[in-house]
Order: sequence, then C-alpha cells, then structure tokens
Amino acid sequence: MEETPTTIRVLLADDQALLRSAFKVLVDSEPDMEVVGEASDGAQACALARETRPDVVLMDIRMPGTDGLAATRMISADPELATVRVVMLTTFEVDEYVVQSLRAGASGFLGKGAEPDELLNAIRVAAAGEALLSPAATKGLIATFLAQGGGADPGAPAAHAERLAALTVREREVLVHVAAGLSNDEIAGRLEVSPLTVKTHVNRAMAKLGARDRAQLVVIAYESGLVRPRAD
Repeated sequence: MEETPTTIRVLLADDQALLRSAFKVLVDSEPDMEVVGEASDGAQACALARETRPDVVLMDIRMPGTDGLAATRMISADPELATVRVVMLTTFEVDEYVVQSLRAGASGFLGKGAEPDELLNAIRVAAAGEALLSPAATKGLIATFLAQGGGADPGAPAAHAERLAALTVREREVLVHVAAGLSNDEIAGRLEVSPLTVKTHVNRAMAKLGARDRAQLVVIAYESGLVRPRAD
C-alpha cells in the first residue's frame, strides 16, 4: 500500500490582504501544499496557529497591534506548537528585526520581493526542519547586527559558553560551519564525512544547546563568541 504524500499546511500572516491573496494563490497551486488560514495581525496568527496546527507560518514582521516578532515568540514558547516553523517576511533583507526574529524562534526569513520559486522552496525547507537563512544573512548580516549590539542579551555569552562546553570537538567544528551558512552536504565535503554524520552532529548540538533549529545555532554561535564577526 502506497503512502499518501504529506501536504504542507501553511498559515499566512500579513496585514496586506492583497499580498495574502497572492501568496494563497501561489501556495494552493502546489500539489504538496495548502493554505489553512489567513491572519491580518500577530494575535490572530497565534490563535489560528493553535486552531489549525500549520507546518509553516509565513509571518510578516511589521503588523499593527501584535507584530510578527511578538507572535513568533508566543508560537515558539507554546509547547503544543513545537513543530510549527515560522518564516519571517521582510520588506528588505537587511532588516533591524532579523536577528531578533531568529532569536525569538523563527526558522529564517525571506524578502517579500523573492521570486515565487524561492518562496515555495522556503516553505519546503522550513517544513523539513531546516533553517532558511539567505546567503546575505549568513555571510554578514547576523554578524554585523551582533557586533553592533543588535539587541543581544548581555547574559547570552556566559549562558551559551556553559552549554558549549558540553559539545565535542567535532560538534563545535560542525557548529562553526553551520554558522558560516554551509549546508550538510557542504560541511560533509569539508570534513570528509557523510552528510548523515553531519546531520547527527547538528542534531546533537541543537539538543545540547537547547536550540529550536539550525537558525538558532547560528545565533548561538555568534552570541557565544565561538564565531567572530569578520571585519568586512
């Protein structure tokens, strides 16, 4: 008996009705996706997330009332929504709230000007439990914001350092590569091991560091001082 393909359940949260409509048409046109709800603000997004249990929430950062950042924190803090992944939507990729959204529990972010294929790929990547971090983000954006303070918790380095001590040498090495934005396949090539081995190290690092997903590992790597922002 063949297994029925899993349909990715998507919740749209944006205060612009026209944009939500465009996203809905795009998502519903895919055979492996469906929109299960639409929210015009963060509070409604949280309520619908609990009601519909989506796999992925496309969350606009700036919305009236409860914004996307606050909504992401609430979703990430709810144990019953532990499997829900949030992808933040930003008007500009260089956004002052990007690092805060990742720290709040988002799996990554995407510019609203992204191509349709990029948006659909982002949904699939997030649903698979991977981090959606664009090259621009991993190559400098996060590092830049953290170097400038970026709203970081002053106690974060000490808290992370204690947990970093629990990592093996190889797990720390893998974490450094994750922070550089490399995929499991790319890391495997660098370390001359299998992608499955890399995935195992990544999962163990997430468990030991209390990271929700790969995106959180990137932030922890910088906040802890394990990875230093480049001068350029």
